[in-house]
Amino acid sequence: MRSTSPGLEPARNAIWLPILAGLCASLVGIGLARFAYTPLIPSLIQAQWFSASDVVYLGAANLVGYLIGALAGRPLAQRLTNKSTLRLMMLAVTLSLFACGFPLSVSWFFGWRLLSGVAGGAIMVLVAATVLPHVPASRKGLASGAIFLGIGLGIAGSGTIVPPLLSLGLRDTWFGLGALALILTAASWFGWPAAASHETAPARDNSSPAPTNPGVYLLFGQYAFMAAGLVPAMVFLVDYVARGLGAGPHRGALIWIMYGLGSIIGPVTYGFLADKLGARLGIRLVLVVQAIALGLIPVSSSFLALAVLAVVLGSFPPGIVPLALARVHELVPEHHQQQIAWSRATVSFATFQAVAGFAYSALFNASGGNHVLLFIFACAAIVFALLLEQAMRLLNRSDRPQAGIGSSGRPSAIQPITG
Repeated sequence: MRSTSPGLEPARNAIWLPILAGLCASLVGIGLARFAYTPLIPSLIQAQWFSASDVVYLGAANLVGYLIGALAGRPLAQRLTNKSTLRLMMLAVTLSLFACGFPLSVSWFFGWRLLSGVAGGAIMVLVAATVLPHVPASRKGLASGAIFLGIGLGIAGSGTIVPPLLSLGLRDTWFGLGALALILTAASWFGWPAAASHETAPARDNSSPAPTNPGVYLLFGQYAFMAAGLVPAMVFLVDYVARGLGAGPHRGALIWIMYGLGSIIGPVTYGFLADKLGARLGIRLVLVVQAIALGLIPVSSSFLALAVLAVVLGSFPPGIVPLALARVHELVPEHHQQQIAWSRATVSFATFQAVAGFAYSALFNASGGNHVLLFIFACAAIVFALLLEQAMRLLNRSDRPQAGIGSSGRPSAIQPITG
């Protein structure tokens, strides 16, 4: 008769239920709220709900809302709790999806798209801080990858769920997405862990200083340029294949499915890298691979090559989230400071993502629809993120006093001078 330690199965369930709730939250807040909009764009224009320029403007509303949510997530959680805020944000996304089924005006639609972005930003700030304290340290990278797998599922799902829904009509498509978000919200409702002690001390939260480790600020910079580097593939890759290369919408849709496949693989793979190689080395490796992939896009014309590159590029947007979070945990040992650092990293990411979205759109229009130029700038942003660490190393070396020389430039008393 096999003996098991008392409470072992409940303990395992206690770990995986919050992880499942976190996956549902990222799927609703980012996967559906943001990425399900992309395959709806042609239908919104064809059905004459909005003009082409308005559709682009409405797409940017979610990115602006994401920045607001990243800023407001922690203050809101201090007034409520992490659990209550996450539930509220998932309900907000659900309501916004149903509301988007009624194209009453551009302002109406913009407001709901903005709200869905706010909810997504708040979820991104809070979900890991709510779930990961209940996960063993050796599994945090893999667990965070599982949580943010929801983003990848949303990207992949947008290419597979939305087209069948569109056969029912545009309004029913929005209602179908809302129903799916409602089911996921209900599934996660009782999966959130009980509030930890660090979630119930708002007074301490207001008085605590920000993390001062220089590596944290390096991560902020790298994470910001990662955001700038992922936008062109995320927004323009399908259009580049369909119109830029003249391969047609069917090939473009297949490339988007491959991009979605990469987005499913990315979070767990990158989280595994963080556990096995460490987040610092993992970030270096991922940045090198992404820079190569972006550099190859303009010179690749075969469908097979583009499909492989799409998988690699698709792994990046959801995959870097657990990797950056693991780096925060490496640099900041105290949990409360980790929350502050992760919140600010998310704000940095959201700011550059929103700015890059508008900048790339302006560059695309100004260049007469030159897709290649966008991928070149994206590659440069990733390379810059990679070089930031080397620049920080050189700066630190130049600040160190030479052996035998004190900071004042005079010989140090500690090191003997021989001659």
